[in-house]
Amino acid sequence: MESTSVFLLMVGGQIESAKFAEFDDIYCKYFFVHGQDWVITSGLEEGISQLTKKSRDERQLFIWNFPLDISFKTTNPFGWPQLVISVYGLDSLGHDVVRGYGAVHVPITAGCHYRRIPMFVPESSSLVQKFTSWLIGRRPEYVDPRVVAQGEGRDVTRVRSQGYVTVQFNVIVKDMAKMGYNNGSR
Repeated sequence: MESTSVFLLMVGGQIESAKFAEFDDIYCKYFFVHGQDWVITSGLEEGISQLTKKSRDERQLFIWNFPLDISFKTTNPFGWPQLVISVYGLDSLGHDVVRGYGAVHVPITAGCHYRRIPMFVPESSSLVQKFTSWLIGRRPEYVDPRVVAQGEGRDVTRVRSQGYVTVQFNVIVKDMAKMGYNNGSR
């Protein structure tokens, strides 16, 4: 009998669409954030999509259908991978500004899964800062968007909800049960 020392997680799918009521011309960046025991065996850890316009039908969606493809190996599930998405667009002055941040854990069970990720943007903490940021054209944003996947330090950030992004995950898990973990799969 062969013993297994790691299990594998393979993730495919796509960042399908977004809904942001008051904007047009947006694009997204994505990052996978994971624990220190996780190793990427193939695929891309981060990417940037094409610019898209809002559809002219009644749904008014932004469609990307931007592919995701990454594989991990690990010895334990601590630090299960999360997908972090940042959406950007141009403001009325032509500055590239953040339109939303969001994060979601990769599903733990094999199969096709859809996730609707609520997006949010940081807010200025005072009226003076809000006016100053408007005047110079620099809105509040995170230096590193990966902070969205962590709890530490986010409790003091003022944010506002703004839109959502829909993601499709195709997940394959291998040898998790052999390592003694039950993720609900058969």
